[in-house]
Amino acid sequence: MPGNGYFDHNATTPICAAAREAWIETSERMWHNSSSLYREAGMAKLRLEDLREELADALGIDEPERVIFTSGATEANNAVMRYFENVAISEIEHPCVRETAHALSILPVSETTGVVELEMVEALFLTKEELSLISVMAANNETGSIQPWQEIGVKCREAGVLFHCDAAQWFGKMDELESFGESCDFVTGSAHKFGGPKGVGFLTIPEDFDPDFALASGGPQEHQRRAGTEDLPGIAAMMAAFREKRLEPNSGLRDQFETDLAEKIEGVKFVGQAGQRLWNTSMFVVPRESNLKWLVRLSRAGFSVSTGSACSAGKGNPSHVMEAMGLDFDSMSRVIRVSSGHDTTADDWSALLGALVECDREFLSLE
Repeated sequence: MPGNGYFDHNATTPICAAAREAWIETSERMWHNSSSLYREAGMAKLRLEDLREELADALGIDEPERVIFTSGATEANNAVMRYFENVAISEIEHPCVRETAHALSILPVSETTGVVELEMVEALFLTKEELSLISVMAANNETGSIQPWQEIGVKCREAGVLFHCDAAQWFGKMDELESFGESCDFVTGSAHKFGGPKGVGFLTIPEDFDPDFALASGGPQEHQRRAGTEDLPGIAAMMAAFREKRLEPNSGLRDQFETDLAEKIEGVKFVGQAGQRLWNTSMFVVPRESNLKWLVRLSRAGFSVSTGSACSAGKGNPSHVMEAMGLDFDSMSRVIRVSSGHDTTADDWSALLGALVECDREFLSLE
């Protein structure tokens, strides 16, 4: 049994110690409704605004009121997509964007790198005069492919088009956080993707944005952008995870795993390997049997992996991301995604490799 067989961090992460402690402390000391008028409520309100200002500073945003605390990236993405007409999105966006957007255009990605090409964005400005918003995620949850979101943001501002970036997979894994304020009009994040609790996230909006834009109505909370009592313990826990110091991003362990896997299992194919990816993510097509059979055997051996996006698992439908990467239906049924965390060691990667090799031997013996 491996020491740490969890390889599904892109789906969710275990809550870190700092976040757990912040949640408990805030729940015990500041459980009051921050919208009330008595002293204890005022202290809770002050803490809430301090956390908002901290996040705004980290993202390079001068106006803290541009930060709205939400239940997660899905709620935030839904709100933005429902507000705008004539939107262009990449073809690998998360379903909460893809299924909600009034998409005027779909930006394709390279089948080899999984990346949106800047030339396609520039072409939109020439052909779609009514375009109001472009949405491209920072990094894809399935392939790990990193998108040129900073460059897209610059081009959008030059063209006078608003830019939305789903950055759920970026936070907790990558740096350059201040660039979001410089490059993006709307940014979304979700705490449970970087060691915080589930049910908490955030949305940033442009300065002086439409005062009628609101995620929920019926109360003055979140500067009248989202009605409902704020989850201060959850927000405090999210920010504790957000500021947690972690190891520098290092793809060396993942790269060595892929090299060894290609040597030990003939016919394995990696998806998006030609492009820049999140350091923790590897998506590959195994040469035989369905990925569900691999997943069951790996789970019995103590390893948690994925067959793609957790949000679409079990639906039986082809992944739109895999389709965008040029995979046929047969290959899609043999895709496995592994995504590590900051505490995943070389021994953990080696143990996963051994388990995959053992699965392949078992399947070969049955042929």
